[in-house]
Amino acid sequence: MKIAGLVGGIGPESTLEYYRLIIGSYRKRKGDGSYPRIIVDSVDLKTLLDLMGANRLGDLAEYLLGELRRLDRAGADFGALAANTPHIVFETLRRQSPIPLISIVEATRQAAEALGLKRVGLLGTRYTMQGRFYPEVFAPARIALVAPGAEEQDYIHEKYMTELVNGVFLPDTRQGLLGIVERMKSQEGIEGVILGGTELPLILRDAGDGGIPFLDTTRLHVEQIVARLLS
Repeated sequence: MKIAGLVGGIGPESTLEYYRLIIGSYRKRKGDGSYPRIIVDSVDLKTLLDLMGANRLGDLAEYLLGELRRLDRAGADFGALAANTPHIVFETLRRQSPIPLISIVEATRQAAEALGLKRVGLLGTRYTMQGRFYPEVFAPARIALVAPGAEEQDYIHEKYMTELVNGVFLPDTRQGLLGIVERMKSQEGIEGVILGGTELPLILRDAGDGGIPFLDTTRLHVEQIVARLLS
């Protein structure tokens, strides 16, 4: 049986969701009552945020490589970063990781392609909304990514860092996020929206009823993790 390795704690709330979803999807697809083998390495979120805030991406990559090596030593057959933002250094990690990695961004692009989307909104932390790692993966598929406006990005990032990563999910924040999506739909012509932060599906669960699909990056990532476990 293959063993999945997760770099978690980025943040804790969504790591719990990964664990729950992997077990549920695996048991449903396996159908024999068995459970998946998972190793979770929960890292210090503050360390990652400090490195990203200082734009020390080389140090960020080295920190995460250390965690991937830890998973390798523990017996993981492959790995995944249980968050979107650390994928800012994913290509560096992929080249140097001792175990194969599954990309949340690539999993999301495949879902967008399957839905035939060509213009998609991107919500997440400031590092994700302003970074190049999503556009670089989506460009070969000729899918345009649209980020919220500057003030909207400030709002999303602030709510993400002060509420969502701490497990605080408020109705007013949910409505604020949905208002941004609605504006982007009407003014920017987006055909779907990427929940490019793994805490966003926790507050926007079942919110994709406004005429466009909401791409839950956590679930999309989990399905590829489970497929690898079963391969």
